[in-house]
Amino acid sequence: MLPVRCSTRVCYVVQCFTMTSPYFMHSRSVITRSGGLKADCAPAASLRSKLTSRRRDVGPVSSVEVKVEEDEEEARICEQRPSSASLSAGGCHPKTETDTLPLSSHSRRRRQLKVEYDKDEGVTPVKTEHWEPPDWKKQLGYIREMRSGRDAPVDSMGAEKCYDREAPAHVRRFQVLVSLMLSSQTRDQVTAAAMQKLRAHGCTVENILTTDDEALGKLIYPVGFWRTKVKYLKLTSAMLQKEFGGDIPDSVEGLVRLPGVGPKMAHLAMDIAWDQVSGIGVDTHVHRIANRLGWVRKPTKNPEETRKALEEWLPRELWSEINWLLVGFGQQVCLPVSPLCSVCLNQHSCPSAHKISPTKRPKAGSPRSPNPTEPEQQSAIKHERTKEEPLPTPVSPTAPRRKLKSKNNR
Repeated sequence: MLPVRCSTRVCYVVQCFTMTSPYFMHSRSVITRSGGLKADCAPAASLRSKLTSRRRDVGPVSSVEVKVEEDEEEARICEQRPSSASLSAGGCHPKTETDTLPLSSHSRRRRQLKVEYDKDEGVTPVKTEHWEPPDWKKQLGYIREMRSGRDAPVDSMGAEKCYDREAPAHVRRFQVLVSLMLSSQTRDQVTAAAMQKLRAHGCTVENILTTDDEALGKLIYPVGFWRTKVKYLKLTSAMLQKEFGGDIPDSVEGLVRLPGVGPKMAHLAMDIAWDQVSGIGVDTHVHRIANRLGWVRKPTKNPEETRKALEEWLPRELWSEINWLLVGFGQQVCLPVSPLCSVCLNQHSCPSAHKISPTKRPKAGSPRSPNPTEPEQQSAIKHERTKEEPLPTPVSPTAPRRKLKSKNNR
């Protein structure tokens, strides 16, 4: 503790806290060396008076040194602030060496940490979970079995059958593109008839450009939206002649730039015309069947979303086959309205089976349709009919006639 001169005797300050509030400035409790407690003692000497008395004892000191010592002492006292615990206890707060030293600006700053990252050398990236339908291989095998006859309209009148095989290569590729453009929202039978008339007229870029719109419309009628397709054929032919020398582009990016050509047509044209698999050609049949079979993780709204969903899990070696398989399957069995779930081999694994399936018998021209001459199937149909509704009671043909005669006679 710091000795303070008070009159002629030496005393030790017990409570030596400097408070700015007037409440703490009224009195101080001072205990003398002899053990007596002296209340209402005069306040301790100011800092300037202590320095003056010290200067008298030591000797003459310059005013500059006194000023420096005074500033250091004031700074040291300002840092020595008592805690609330010591004030409540009423005891003297012990002063440590760290309490008497002022905090520097460097000690107040938070020390900066250097962050280093490990290199990715030799670290394998985390693979995302590969999703695929649970029974898709078995379902695909059944669809191949049901399509083994290859007797759907797409098998004989699709885009692969509509071009002239004896024409030059660039003309064959152009005819493939034209057949795909005409097939949009059109049945294969109508598309094949229109392509036959166009080939007889001369289905080349030069002939399409020299043919007027009215004559071209008569050639492709009655395909769906034939007026719009006449404009697309003219614009596409002009673009092919100007930018590609009369041939079609050999990339999906170039094909979708053509008027009236979408992603489905582009991927099919790359597969048929250029023999390159760039993606899955998804039309309304593929879009519908993929959602019915649950081949997409969540239901898709349009064919383009279905294409992206299928390409995420379906092996690439099946991309070329899946289009004509599902298109023919949708034309014969998995129809847009009233699908024939009762004759489908996937009826036990398809999530949509028998939900919208008709109760009536399949059409005669559809595959696996029951032969009406077979007695076993006829008996089964009669048995199902008796379960659903009872047959009317038989009435002799003479009874109603007699009643009518009696009524007329009356």
